[in-house]
Amino acid sequence: MTTTTTMTTVGHLINGQLITPNERRQDIYNPSTGAVSKQVALASVATVEMAIAAAQAAYPAWRDTPAIKRARVMFKFKELLEQHAPTICQLIGEEHGKIAHDAAGELQRGIENVEYACCAPELLKGEHSKNVAPGIDSWSEFQPLGVVAGITPFNFPAMVPLWMYPMAIVCGNCFVLKPSERDPSSTLFIASLLKEAGLPDGVMNVVNGDKEAVDTLLTDARVKAVSFVGSTPIAEYIYTTASAHGKRCQALGGAKNHAIVMPDADMDNAVNQLLGAAFGSSGERCMALSVAVAVGDAAGDALVSKMSAAMTALKVGAYSDSHNDFGPVITKQHQEKIRGYIDQAEQQGASIVVDGRYPAVPGYEDGFYIGGTLIDGVTADMESYKAEIFGPVLQVIRVATMQEAMDLIDAHEYGNGTCIFTRDGEAARYFSDNIQVGMVGINIPLPVPVAYHSFGGWKRSLFGDLHAYGPDGVRFYTKRKTITQRWPSAGVREGVLFSMPTMS
Repeated sequence: MTTTTTMTTVGHLINGQLITPNERRQDIYNPSTGAVSKQVALASVATVEMAIAAAQAAYPAWRDTPAIKRARVMFKFKELLEQHAPTICQLIGEEHGKIAHDAAGELQRGIENVEYACCAPELLKGEHSKNVAPGIDSWSEFQPLGVVAGITPFNFPAMVPLWMYPMAIVCGNCFVLKPSERDPSSTLFIASLLKEAGLPDGVMNVVNGDKEAVDTLLTDARVKAVSFVGSTPIAEYIYTTASAHGKRCQALGGAKNHAIVMPDADMDNAVNQLLGAAFGSSGERCMALSVAVAVGDAAGDALVSKMSAAMTALKVGAYSDSHNDFGPVITKQHQEKIRGYIDQAEQQGASIVVDGRYPAVPGYEDGFYIGGTLIDGVTADMESYKAEIFGPVLQVIRVATMQEAMDLIDAHEYGNGTCIFTRDGEAARYFSDNIQVGMVGINIPLPVPVAYHSFGGWKRSLFGDLHAYGPDGVRFYTKRKTITQRWPSAGVREGVLFSMPTMS
């Protein structure tokens, strides 16, 4: 007897409905096992245009909804995210490979952006000047753009979308999200909670897809702005294409984040901090610290010795075991790519101190695992140094002076995040003041800004003028309008009203 199993297909959220048209399909893998777990529908041009049309139709009513009512939806949405956190973390783990504690941290940082969006009535207040001339008043307003779009990466399927659409929506826009096709289930589930939170149909839409869907969003005249997070080559393509079609665009790209380890640093603390920053989430973070720049051989020797000893306790394995420190990488192809970078470093003369190319994970031999890897003797001309490896690989470069370390960082094409480990306040102040990097940590290895600041790098880590979320998010998803008003005397006055006035 032959039995057939129907593969679950992840579809789209359009106009408040989950739909699965007869479209191209792509496999979704469980990286912990290496097996295909689901399929995702890849949206056609027609499907994306349907989502844009739904957003366009919903916009006039949503634009005119008072900011306080829009904020109330976000209050309820936050409550639902907290209520469904275990389910969301499970979905992240199944398709990304994140361990539960890491997924919970990701979700919490996303929720914090929803909390910030709840402040919309305050954030959207304009400025007013009375009597700029006799009998003339002037004021400015923040008005929504219309239909806006977000294109998000696989490494943070919950957090990065929550950087975008809560603020966009609460500002009065309607949204079309194109998440990563690698791990779309958690993103789709989270977006579907907005309907339960009271969001009208059409205001939030999700289309899964590949380049065909992306290009449709970038070229459709109804889409007024695009926010993107991903690799630098794609970020540059997104920015240039969107801009060429008259759209506002912020495109956050890749990173090669350096940590300077000074001779006076608390080395034990630096090692502990670097363990999580380099290997957490399998190094698949745009804020991962992938290069440690040791100032002086004494600092370098101590760092490598203590780090290699500490790494013996690192546990890589399936997302379902909360005792693991980190899980697999996202695909078999990415696993092989990371191994290739490690091979290149070795061939070019670097020393593989801790080799994680082929870790043993009993019971999960087909999973996409790379163990924590420590490479010493790296130089700036090595391919592994130039590239964003995006895996659990920490490279150590040795320099003679702090200035040499800073010059090395400033010379790299990326300028996303960096940090310094030191006890010297003056050195830290000089570093933070002069380094050409957008986000700086002082004895803090992952200086990701909180929700009420803004996230963004410099140089080729960001295309566009405004950073993600926080105050820049409000500016990105609104346009300023200034009104100047004069009323000539006409002798007309309103009648008397004794009831309490309301804004309802």
